[in-house]
Amino acid sequence: MNYRYSKKLDSFSSSAVREILKLTQKKSIISFAGGLPAEEHFPVAAIGEAFQRVLAAGNKALQYGLTEGYLPLRESICKWMSHKGVTVTPDDMLITTGSQQAIDLLTRIYIDPGDVILVEKPTYLSALQVFRSYGAVLVSVDADENGMVLEDLAAKLKEYRPKLVYVIPTFSNPTGKAWSMERRKGALELCRASEALILEDDPYGELKFGDSSIHYPSLFSLDQHPLGSCVVYTSTFSKTVAPALRTGWVMADPEIIRHMARAKQAADLHSSSLDQQTLHQLMEHFDLAGHIEFVRKEYEARMRQMADLLAEQEWPGVTWNEPKGGMFFWLELPESVDTAELLKTAVDLGVAFVPGVSFFADNTGKNTMRLNFTHNDFEGTVTGMKRLNEAMQTVLVK
Repeated sequence: MNYRYSKKLDSFSSSAVREILKLTQKKSIISFAGGLPAEEHFPVAAIGEAFQRVLAAGNKALQYGLTEGYLPLRESICKWMSHKGVTVTPDDMLITTGSQQAIDLLTRIYIDPGDVILVEKPTYLSALQVFRSYGAVLVSVDADENGMVLEDLAAKLKEYRPKLVYVIPTFSNPTGKAWSMERRKGALELCRASEALILEDDPYGELKFGDSSIHYPSLFSLDQHPLGSCVVYTSTFSKTVAPALRTGWVMADPEIIRHMARAKQAADLHSSSLDQQTLHQLMEHFDLAGHIEFVRKEYEARMRQMADLLAEQEWPGVTWNEPKGGMFFWLELPESVDTAELLKTAVDLGVAFVPGVSFFADNTGKNTMRLNFTHNDFEGTVTGMKRLNEAMQTVLVK
């Protein structure tokens, strides 16, 4: 059979993280690669109880559902978001199969081939995959420890007239940085003046470390919303409850939500009704806030452990910043080092990470790497760092 694939297939690149995860299925390999939560802290008993309550409601629980999502769950999420300065109704939101689908659906309805999307430098690699699959032209905006550099953002808004600006302002993937209030408000003003829609991706906002008095409000909450907002906000339960439930949500002007729902209907009719109902039961009958606080403290302890281990290494020319939240450390190595090549040595020694080039729209950053600190326990992290040090010595010591 001569399979005649669409030309569009060429736009789909394989995720570096997915490919690396295939390499790490062997129990002998310690992975700092994927953005994996710690499964020992999944609320297994509570999810089981919630699932049983759903099934006890009868056969209807297994029926088809609304494209927009299970209404009681949308109501619970609206209540949850109200504590974050967001005032919306269920009509202003859509339940998605993870926040990844929200990125895809918005791109599907908003971007034509050749349209420009501005992204942070660096940014989430799987969002770059989606944007490229729709033929978007990606332009990087310079960023520092406080977020997108407003002068560069203003210049590129003027030069490229982008339709969309994609950002992770709170504990970004891959750097773990958080935008300052000045940058948040400044980006909103610039994008609104340029009529550029902002896609705000917020999977890590609950995982804040350090000073509890410091708050990082979402761009969506700072903008007029939902009517006329220049921000589309998406988040997920994957990092706070369990990734396997594959449930996220997106909030925006109801006109945008309506069009995204039409695209979702064509894609999958609706996300899993069973998972949505289970999550609703969890939100109503389980101390989700208390669970998130427990996980946050555990992840902060694991982050500090990795920070201490990094500080002990003798790696000349290697720098990193302590993340303010999230799941990752971001390392920069001497420019002579190609971390994609380093990864081969590391895997041979029994440890994996993600080379940084995948996070750059312009294919720079070959001397950077991302390390996850949430998945491994303390003993595993110590062992993994010893192996990583052995790999690093092969490129840092002449």
